[in-house]
Parts: sequence; C-alpha cells; structure tokens
Amino acid sequence: MTPRDQAGPPALIHVLDHLQQATERLQREAAMAAARAGAGYPQIGAACGMTRQGARRRWPGLFHHSNEKLTEHPMMTTPGRPFDVLLVEDDIADAVLIEEALSERGARNLVQVTDGVAALEHLRTPGTARPDLIVLDLNMPRMNGRDLLKVLKTDEDLQTIPVVILTTSTAPDDVTGAYSSHANAYVTKPVNLEEFEQAVQSIDAFYLDTAARPRP
Repeated sequence: MTPRDQAGPPALIHVLDHLQQATERLQREAAMAAARAGAGYPQIGAACGMTRQGARRRWPGLFHHSNEKLTEHPMMTTPGRPFDVLLVEDDIADAVLIEEALSERGARNLVQVTDGVAALEHLRTPGTARPDLIVLDLNMPRMNGRDLLKVLKTDEDLQTIPVVILTTSTAPDDVTGAYSSHANAYVTKPVNLEEFEQAVQSIDAFYLDTAARPRP
C-alpha cells in the first residue's frame, strides 16, 4: 500500500465532514428564509422529511432569535418583556405541546404545575412573578381545575388574572360551571394535533397580544 493510499480514508472523511457542515448550514439558512416567508415548524419539518417536533429540535428558537428578528406571525406585537404564563396541566404530552405552541409565537416564561395545590403554592410564593395568563385543565389530582378556579376568582390578589380553561371535557355542566366561576374562556382540546396548536396560539394571541390586561 502506497502512502497516498494510506492517506485516502482520512482525507475522504475530512471532505465528508466539510460537506456535512455545509449542508447543515444551507439547511438552516433555508429554514430561516422559510420562517421569514411565513412558514411554521410543521411546514418546514414536512419539507425536510421530519416531524414538526423534529424540526424544532433541529433548529430551536427559529422564530425568536433577536438578531434575526424572525416571527412566525409577522403582525404579532413584540412585548417589552417575555409574557409569564402559568400552565396547570397534569398531562405531560399536552403540556409539551402547549409550551411548544406558545414558544413559536415569541418569548414566553412558562411555568407548569400539575394540580391546583401546586398552582396556589406557586402563586402565593413571595417574589413569584405574577402570570399574565393562567391556562387551566379541569381534571387533575389533589385539587382539580374547578376548585382552583373558584379559589382564584375569590382571591383579591389573583382574581384579575385571566384564566382560560383548556380541557377535553365537553360536558355542559363543566362549561356552565366554569363561566359561573368567572372563567375568562372555555376551550375544548381538539383531537387533531394541528388544531390543538392553533387553539393554543389563538388563546395566546387574544389574551397576550390583543386584550388589555390589568396592572399588578
């Protein structure tokens, strides 16, 4: 074997490494261009042969890099600070989807707890940031969403925080009970993934971008 033959494999590996880096750089530039044009992670992922979650893991923060000034929703008002959202949800899969759907619309400080007891502990801890929005499931252990809602809306320090019920329940008694306890909105979780994301982003758009919020 000649010296040239021995050097062949390392040289080829070096070339392949450079090609891979160049390919990844071009893919990211293309993804950023698509984001500027209005595409979201679902469309970008489909174009690259991966799921929406896969695209988000591949290019995290694609829509809120400050130096790129990207946004999936060009008309969205950029807040002076990240919005604080308290998610009271015991389903891990739903919690992940909600967090991802919110993050695609801009910076969000999201805190997730799994029941009403933990939510009250968080809200009443001195120094805790007051959430701009509470997204609340109904069916949870220890203290469910129905009981937590009643506590929130009778507490002088917490009652002005907007509370949106996001649940699988379509029972008329649950809907009526939520509004009787002064929930700000009641939204049923769609089964379809894309519709679920759209529902979460619609909640976010209205309460954090459009509706006037009381000062703490």
